[in-house]
Amino acid sequence: MPPGKRSNPLALAVLVCLAERPMHPYEVAQTLRTRHKDDSVRLNYGSLYAVVEGLARRGLIEAAETERAGRLPERTIYRITDPGLEEMHAWLAELLAVPTKEYPAFEAALSFLPALSPGEARSLLAERIERLEVELASAAALRELVEKAHLPRLFWVEAEYATTLRQTELDFARRLAADIEAGTLDGLAWWRQVHDRPDGPVPPPPPWGPDDIPDQPDTPAADHDQEQR
Repeated sequence: MPPGKRSNPLALAVLVCLAERPMHPYEVAQTLRTRHKDDSVRLNYGSLYAVVEGLARRGLIEAAETERAGRLPERTIYRITDPGLEEMHAWLAELLAVPTKEYPAFEAALSFLPALSPGEARSLLAERIERLEVELASAAALRELVEKAHLPRLFWVEAEYATTLRQTELDFARRLAADIEAGTLDGLAWWRQVHDRPDGPVPPPPPWGPDDIPDQPDTPAADHDQEQR
């Protein structure tokens, strides 16, 4: 599998499970759910079987045997191949070492924030804040249970990361909502104008971009360079 096709984390999850021992796809899914890995990797059975077929076509996994339980159809048990082990290691190493540009839905919403009125945006942010607070309270309770069960941190570090991101999101949403309410958000005057006159012409946006940045005066270092020339 060339690096350009490392786009579905579910494929990596399958490789990791099969590196542990041979399994059939349903057992892979059950393993992921039992270990709550479906909180980190989107899992549904339809896509799982498609992923397994794709990995087999690329020679990263192979059929080891088939089994039948009662009148149920035969199920194929898969095992990882040597190229599969190499790909699993390279893929996981890349994910850990190389930051990638992701496109969170909240970031997309923020990029189009002026399409809503300031009042509506503040109200919706308040709703998000309440939901995040509930979610973080649930995460804290679950973490307490995990710690009481003495589950090593290694096995829930992804949940710790997710909670850290959510806490950061909550802090940001609180600050943004407070800035809108206090009227201290830069650009708020233009934003209000747009929605105060919904049927009128849209006022030009505040200047932005390289062409709108005024020329900077020469710095002492620049003057020195000119003298040297």
